[in-house]
Amino acid sequence: MAGRAAEPEVIWARPERTGRGPRPAHSRADIAAAAVRIADADGIDGVSMRRVAAELGCGTMSLYNYVTGKADLYELMVDAVSGEYELPDAPSGDWKADMLALGRQTRAIMHRHPWLTRVMSTVYGFSPNALRYLEFCLGCLAPLDVPGGAKMELIAMVNGTALVTVANELAMAERSRSLPWSEEREQAVRAAYLGREVASGAYPRLAALLAEAPAPEAPDKAFDRAMRRLLDSFG
Repeated sequence: MAGRAAEPEVIWARPERTGRGPRPAHSRADIAAAAVRIADADGIDGVSMRRVAAELGCGTMSLYNYVTGKADLYELMVDAVSGEYELPDAPSGDWKADMLALGRQTRAIMHRHPWLTRVMSTVYGFSPNALRYLEFCLGCLAPLDVPGGAKMELIAMVNGTALVTVANELAMAERSRSLPWSEEREQAVRAAYLGREVASGAYPRLAALLAEAPAPEAPDKAFDRAMRRLLDSFG
């Protein structure tokens, strides 16, 4: 009779090192820091068990005493950078201001670690630092009179807004680097094309919208405006 498969267990519920032998030479924090350094330098595709082991100066197989594979490695990495949130001792009492400040921090962390936009959707969010962040968010939202499920949705939307914003900003920056001319020249050519099309009279609604549209905003201001619209929709 075949034996039963081992029950799955999250990395945070397991001992730091699962193998037998001498005292562990490394910690989860060491492993996470090494993987983050690699991802910051070369992107998430540069992260491998072999590369992390080399960064730590150990054998690849010995790394499996600490993590079972990339899924665990990604959880360690996301938790490590989630520790970069600077959370006050207590919320201010203004839940919108608090959540806007957290959204700004999320965006800044994602820009410091661009690979985050690639792995966030593959990692479960209940690691130690993520729980610390979530608990603080719920404290910020204590004055908001909506059900708990709606508060969790709002937190997810704040994080999602930051993720989509940063992903778009990174993609645009990458696109600009690939252009054979300046971004300013590219935008001027596209603006001229759009102006000709709108002036043809074929798109009256678009022409009316563009006639009253404000000047483009700086990225920070555009992000804040989107966040405030989201927060205002909850009360």
